[in-house]
Amino acid sequence: MPATSLADWLRAESDDALAELLRTRRDLSTPPPSDTTVLATRAGTPGSVARACEDLDTFTLAVMDALLVAGADVEPTPVSAVTALVGRDVSEPLARLRARALVWGADDELRVPPAARDALGPFPAGLGAPSPALAGTDLDARLAEVGDDERAVLTALAAGPPIGRTRDASFDVGLSDAATPVQKLLARGLLLRRDDQTVELPRELGLLLRGGLAFEPDALVEPELPVHPHRTDTVDKTAAGEAMEFLRQTESLLRMWSDSPPPVLKAGGLGVRELKKAAKDLEVDETRATLLAELVVGAGLVADSENTAPEYVPTTLTDSWLASPSVQRWMTLAQAWLELPRLPGLAGGRDAKDKPIAPLSEELRRPLAPVSRHRVLSALAELNPGAGVKSVDELVAVLAWRAPRRGGRLRDETVRWTMAEATALGLVGLGALTTAARLLLEDDRSGAVEAMHDALPAPVDHVLVQADLTVVAPGPLEPELAADMAAVADVESAGHATVYRVTEPSVRRALDTGRTADELHAMFRDKSATPVPQGLTYLIDDVARRHGRLRGGTAGSFLRCDDEALLAEVLANPVAAEYDLRMIAPTVLISSVPLAEVLEALRGAGFAPAAEGPDGRVVDLRPTGRRLPARTRAARARPGEQAVLTDEQATRIVSNLRAGDQASARRRGSTVRAPGGSGADTTATLDLLSRATLEQREVWIGFVDSRGTASQRVVRPLRVGGGVLEGANHERYPLHRITSAALVED
Repeated sequence: MPATSLADWLRAESDDALAELLRTRRDLSTPPPSDTTVLATRAGTPGSVARACEDLDTFTLAVMDALLVAGADVEPTPVSAVTALVGRDVSEPLARLRARALVWGADDELRVPPAARDALGPFPAGLGAPSPALAGTDLDARLAEVGDDERAVLTALAAGPPIGRTRDASFDVGLSDAATPVQKLLARGLLLRRDDQTVELPRELGLLLRGGLAFEPDALVEPELPVHPHRTDTVDKTAAGEAMEFLRQTESLLRMWSDSPPPVLKAGGLGVRELKKAAKDLEVDETRATLLAELVVGAGLVADSENTAPEYVPTTLTDSWLASPSVQRWMTLAQAWLELPRLPGLAGGRDAKDKPIAPLSEELRRPLAPVSRHRVLSALAELNPGAGVKSVDELVAVLAWRAPRRGGRLRDETVRWTMAEATALGLVGLGALTTAARLLLEDDRSGAVEAMHDALPAPVDHVLVQADLTVVAPGPLEPELAADMAAVADVESAGHATVYRVTEPSVRRALDTGRTADELHAMFRDKSATPVPQGLTYLIDDVARRHGRLRGGTAGSFLRCDDEALLAEVLANPVAAEYDLRMIAPTVLISSVPLAEVLEALRGAGFAPAAEGPDGRVVDLRPTGRRLPARTRAARARPGEQAVLTDEQATRIVSNLRAGDQASARRRGSTVRAPGGSGADTTATLDLLSRATLEQREVWIGFVDSRGTASQRVVRPLRVGGGVLEGANHERYPLHRITSAALVED
């Protein structure tokens, strides 16, 4: 089948045949393909052949190269010719190549796709083109005539690639006139001149210098992977310690960003200043801070606020995550990391335009990152339980041998990043895969949770109070005790044993949360394994004695009257309960409702109140004309309180989704007509939008949001003014972000 007919063949084939082809290309472990797949591969492009070769090991690729050296892409080739070039039995790699439809035919008539030469490179096995002039000559005798300097050039080119650039290629001189090694070799016919600056080592000579084989025998054998044998429980407990530290750092980051969310860069991502601040506050390096930031966003614990001044803000999932047991929190982060389609290790590097790559930016997105992580962890899972690799570089070498064409330029770095990140998360300990990680790879989440629960240190229910007002937690505290300690003391040093310090501000903070002095005394008395020092008791009592003597609150309005009986009559009226009136002094009432509404209600109930200004003079609060209702300011959520999606936010989200769907449908099935200049002329765009508003016509707009993401919308404008386009579904689009506009015609 000619290559040009492949597209027609795919269109003509049934869905089942096409699905079979896609399965073969996506899952390279499938059984030998059907005839339709073989036909498609024979007529395939270099890209399809390269994709099919992506996860082949070095030995199998060497057999593929040997087939090309033997000319199997041009004419049928016997398997004996391949065996002679490789020097080993090639039945197993041939079977793998047949399964991918990269080789077909009987053993004495092997063929490969013509596109394989373009896919695998112009120099299969690192050998040059054959030289007809050397055919049938005694190469050993001709090599014996060359000098040491000439042999050094030949040896370097024989190692591959077989070409070299040199100015000597431009000189065509006889052997007697040759002055350099390259000129002498060209004169002897032992080098081929490709152009005025390039020479090439003939294939026959390259094979001879390699000892008759196309490859070094050792290169076709998978490297050894030295390991250290460890006890499984030792690996699990070591990794669990790292996991606890990672959970503590994640919790600290979430609390820090809850108090002060970092801004989102204009181009997207986290700024250098914010990253350095997070690393300093968490006492970690920037690599760990990047991983923490990527995971909290990847797990949905933090999200872009996507408003006019976007920030990275913790989501409602954060509160439930913080309240969960340690093992559940670990599972959330571990699962998010395994499925994260990003490479945090790229942060800090340079992109194609030599600009620094920021954490959380789009430059870190790599859809195949989860596949790479599973590949590394699966290699560790093949080892005996408890066996840890001695060196990450040795693991890199093994995985590079198993799939030298996978991963591109980041192939080896991805392995190193995966090992470092898996160790930080507690999936790997001492270079070995943990029991929980093995179960997680088998998709046994409940088993992984149970295994990590057994490995994690048991929560302690006591602390050690010292005479210097420091409190030592000899391990992870129970959730309730941890919350009490976080309220009444500040962390002085964190780790496997956390040290807290009780100070006057920390005690005041605990009292502000509603805890009483008696409750604090009882907590230290019941939870301290050491006697409570007298200084701590005095400190709590002294702060509690002064706490709350001066109190403050909020009020929207007040009523004052020297006649206490009149105020008592107001309190007895139903208006008092309806408008939240309460007495704070014998002659003063306050309310959370604005004064104008309170006065109007009192007048309706038969009273005659008057409004007064800051100086005590009577003021007139009657409306002086038409006014718009003031937008009530949303109350700030208290710490630990979950945010709720408002009706306005839900309406805006739904309207954007509908507008996007309409734009997609209209672009496919209708005509979009744009008058000249509407894509670039602001005046023409405004005129078109105004016309659409008057005629109640739908309009297609190109829109760029605050992060620079372009999209299309179909909107039915209601009003254009004030720098904003308002649509029929309550959506609002700033005019300066509309890049183009066109009327939609059915």
